Formats: sequence, C-alpha cells, structure tokens
Amino acid sequence: MKRVFDNKIFKTVTGVVRTFLIILMVFYVGFVILQRLSGNNSIMGYRFFTVATGSMKGVYDVNDVIAVQDCEVKNLKVGDDIAYMGSRSGLEGKIIVHRIIRIDDAADGSHILTTKGVNSAVEDPTINDSQVLGCVQGKIPVITQINHIVRSQVGFFALIFIPLVLVIVLEILQTITDYQLDKNEIQRIENNK
Repeated sequence: MKRVFDNKIFKTVTGVVRTFLIILMVFYVGFVILQRLSGNNSIMGYRFFTVATGSMKGVYDVNDVIAVQDCEVKNLKVGDDIAYMGSRSGLEGKIIVHRIIRIDDAADGSHILTTKGVNSAVEDPTINDSQVLGCVQGKIPVITQINHIVRSQVGFFALIFIPLVLVIVLEILQTITDYQLDKNEIQRIENNK
C-alpha cells in the first residue's frame, strides 16, 4: 500500500481529482447560496433563476440556470424572453419566464405585456411594468451542466457520492498505512536497543 500512496502519478491524479471536485463543489454551492440569499433581488444588475417547468422547453429546459438582466420595460420588444412576478390566476408570487407576444400601451403611459411559454397554447394573464424582473440573457452553461448532473440521481452518485466515498476511503487507507509505518518504526527502534 505504501508503494501506491508514494507513487508520484497516484499522488498527482488524486490531487487533481480532489482539487477539481472541491473547486466544482465550492463554485456550485457558492452559486446556490448566492441565489438563495439574494431573495430574487438584483445583484449587479442580474438575477439568477433555475427553470422549474417545461413551458419554454427547447429554449430553456427544466433545471437550466438562466441570467436575467435588469431592463427598462420601454426597451422590450415582442419576442424577448422576460422574467416576471406573477400576480393573478394561480401565478401569485411565482416567477415566470416566458416570451413576450404582445405589448400594448396603457392610458397612464405604462405598458401592458402579454406573454406565453413557447410550449404553451394559452397566453398568460397580462402583466404591467412593475411585475417585470428583467430580460433573459441566456443560460449559464457551467452552472446549468452541474445543476443537471447534481439533480439527476445518477449524476448525484457519480459526481458527489462516489467521489466523496472514494476520498474518505483513500484517507482511511492513508491513515492505516501511516499507522503501520509508525508501528514498524517503533518496533525497529525497540529492537535496536
């Protein structure tokens, strides 16, 4: 066992794997914490959301992580994907990401937006300027891939559970090897007396 643990290639590979997994986990956990702590508030002009339904499938799939940039409603146009806070028809308090299909001007100078999901046959209830959270800028590729992997059962075991168990087993084996070496060293010292 000592020969395996002292092998430069083994040390390099395990070091790279550990470092990669730690960076990946810190990056992902940091993102999740940032997303939760922000409370859907804008951070440096952006909000980050995880897609929860298939209403925009093909554009944004379930568990995709998207970046939504703050924007002026007057700059939006038909065809833009926006995030908004629902307020009617069972959407109260839910963040919706759908495509604008119509923009009308209200008498007070504000805008009335009609949206719907690209896979929905039904339009959403109309929304006003104050409900718009921002314009979708796109997916965040690395976080999206990690999110898809972590949220699948196979991915969770492959990316989190198995490497974690492997690291623990390697640490236990290293501790046992070190203990045996220390024990052999003590016996050798005692035999030399």
